[in-house]
Amino acid sequence: MNLALMIPLAERTAVLLVAALLFTRVKAFRSLLNQRATYKDKAVMVLIFSGISILGTYNGIWYQDAIANSRVIGTIVAGLLAGPWVGLATGLVAGIHRYTLGGFTDLACAISTISEGVLAGLFYRFRRTREIRWTTAMAVGFVAEWMQMAIILLVARPYADALALVKAISVPMSVVNALGIAVLIIIIDLAKTEEDRIGALQAQRTMQVADKTLSYLRQGLTYESAKRVAEEILRTTRVAAVAITDTKTVLAHVGAGSSHHVVGQEITTKATREVLETKEVKIAGTKEEIGCRENNCTLRSAILVPLMRKRGEVAGVLKLYQDRSRKLSAVDLELVRGLGNLISTQLELADLEKQARLLADAEIKALHAQINPHFLFNALNTIVSFIRFRPEQARELLIHLGEYFRKNLHDSGGFVTLAEELEHIEAYLAIERARFGEKLKVEYEIEPGVDRYVVPGLVLQPLVENAIKHGLLPKREGGVVKISARLKDKQVLELKVADNGVGMEKDPFVPPPPAQDGKRRLSGIGLSNVRSRLQAIYGQPYGIVIDSKKGLGTTCLIELPLGVKVHAESVHRG
Repeated sequence: MNLALMIPLAERTAVLLVAALLFTRVKAFRSLLNQRATYKDKAVMVLIFSGISILGTYNGIWYQDAIANSRVIGTIVAGLLAGPWVGLATGLVAGIHRYTLGGFTDLACAISTISEGVLAGLFYRFRRTREIRWTTAMAVGFVAEWMQMAIILLVARPYADALALVKAISVPMSVVNALGIAVLIIIIDLAKTEEDRIGALQAQRTMQVADKTLSYLRQGLTYESAKRVAEEILRTTRVAAVAITDTKTVLAHVGAGSSHHVVGQEITTKATREVLETKEVKIAGTKEEIGCRENNCTLRSAILVPLMRKRGEVAGVLKLYQDRSRKLSAVDLELVRGLGNLISTQLELADLEKQARLLADAEIKALHAQINPHFLFNALNTIVSFIRFRPEQARELLIHLGEYFRKNLHDSGGFVTLAEELEHIEAYLAIERARFGEKLKVEYEIEPGVDRYVVPGLVLQPLVENAIKHGLLPKREGGVVKISARLKDKQVLELKVADNGVGMEKDPFVPPPPAQDGKRRLSGIGLSNVRSRLQAIYGQPYGIVIDSKKGLGTTCLIELPLGVKVHAESVHRG
């Protein structure tokens, strides 16, 4: 064993590992560890590991017109962590760099560097688990180094010099670099453990805050609820101050700076206005970035998170401040993100509760006529099944469900724009898509501009519900519902709901005998109800024209005259 070469090579590898340890603090690196890396993050990873490899080359030892180095560490770890494409890209950058340095092994080293990155990447692709043990990484590094020695013997000339070089450097490089790869994997595991610890601590604190603040947010974002939430966050965390705003004013500010960050005053800090405009998290690292105009303010840094309502509407900003005594940490960042999501969710639920209170004032007659209990039970069962494993989708479905019933319980004789009617349909379809997945496909053909015209409320949704329930779902493979709207002769709005389902044999407007099977053919408020409403509003010959063929599908056509809303409203009132 060539100890004269191994000891200095080990020392230089140790320097390389210290540099790699610093790289593990990069955010993109940590994102990759948690399987959240985007293409941009992976590009950053190529730059990081290429830098490690190039540093390993420069930090190497010139020996017999070649370089004994630790370049392989960056290339192998890149492939093991991120796959063949990152390994290949890293190998290309590091290999081309090595080729430019010259020496009789320049081409052989360039080829081997690229090959090592691909080898590690292929191991990433075909291994059974994403976890890399340090022993496995060391074995891959050892194999890669001996592959490099073989490439040097095959490519480098003169052969005698290549053979002498391999005899001198093969053992020191394979031992030192394999151990270096193992140590770097251990460092990465420690970084991942730290990320998990931060996440667990953030989740624990978020749950503590949630447990004590849920009741406050049920009334929405008010001065009282904002103050209670801010006080609880301040007690639970180690920040200097907590503030909550809506889109215009400061609703609460507790802790340091409360003397001049006055509740009720208009928002003046630049950072808060930026978050309201961009709807993105902002980290203000200095007093100047916070934008406070008070010279004696002790607040020096802050994390600001937008509070969102449904449809991307910003409701306000949550701000966690620190003063001179302590800097904001990664735990604080994850905590405020979690709290922001928590409060946003509660605001959305508060909106749903507000809608529920409005629905409670609806007429009992409308409630009885329009709610289909089977749909409600099926929707709730679907949401219950999603809560544990897909909570975000469950939350979205709850919002859609609330939107659906809000519109469904509205006075059925009222008028809405076609755009609002389509929104109601989409809320209903969101639930049905979650239930039936790929069995249900929906296509829209809406002529530009027609969605501004006024139509009777709940004129299309029952048709869509009927098409899905009685047309598509009896088919094992499901099918397609097509919703279309266009102007006909510039005086008539033509609405059409078509499906390629099982079709109908009997007239849907003739109810079946009560004693058959007890099941209703029509869903929701029913086709008959829609036809009766249209004829009562517009008179004959308006209504629903149905064309259905067994096994091929059903088409429901509605034609509405334009410019008769005033007459229609008077008919409804009468």
